[in-house]
Amino acid sequence: MSDSATLDLIHAHGSVRRYKPDPLPASLVETIVAAGQRASTSSNKQTYSIIATADEEKRLALMEIAGGQIQVQQAPLFLTFCADRTRLDKVCELRGYKQDFSTLESFLIAAVDAALVAQNIALAAESLGLGICYIGAIRNNTAAVIELLKLPKGVFPITGMTIGYPLHPPRIRPRLPQEAILHWESYNPNQDEALLAYDQEMIETGIYKNRQVPVAGKEGEMEAYGWMEHTARRVSAPSRQNLRAEVEKQGFELK
Repeated sequence: MSDSATLDLIHAHGSVRRYKPDPLPASLVETIVAAGQRASTSSNKQTYSIIATADEEKRLALMEIAGGQIQVQQAPLFLTFCADRTRLDKVCELRGYKQDFSTLESFLIAAVDAALVAQNIALAAESLGLGICYIGAIRNNTAAVIELLKLPKGVFPITGMTIGYPLHPPRIRPRLPQEAILHWESYNPNQDEALLAYDQEMIETGIYKNRQVPVAGKEGEMEAYGWMEHTARRVSAPSRQNLRAEVEKQGFELK
């Protein structure tokens, strides 16, 4: 434990995938969203919107979009964080301008704004005894999310989040050693030792349930299935290849 309650809270984070059915009062949701609004935002544009979904039927629909992740329906609240440039259309109209949000930069600004507010909300929720889990799988079918939540042009779903009271304490997973992610002055490509150490640490946690995989180039030999095998498999195939088209259809031309 450190001498900082904030640091202790951050280091205690773990994704929650099972929730109690207790509903969240609107006042509590507004409290954590207010904390989210204090996140940094590019030039104070605040180019994000948050869709709060408590309706069970809509949460079921979102669960199906997210590949059947049960926590999406089980959690009493689901938040969808969106990149949003439509609010600034009204600002420009009132001041006699026309907004141009056709560039990649405009989309990145809005997407980063949405991510920053989401992380502030995550910390605020956890500080109040709630649990959260990010649901990037809403991007499996952004067209369906846009239709379900009635998102206008200029608004695009970036990520989702389940929020509720945890049924069980979250499992805290190890993170990569800083040797792999903190680079002083210039990028350090010599990360093999740190990656191997982390791989072994993840294997020892039992997260992968003692799975085995064949050793490359050594017929009949097996080795532990770890973080490197798990992650390499996931990044070796393309995913959500229609996203660019969906982003552009929503008005972000990504020039």
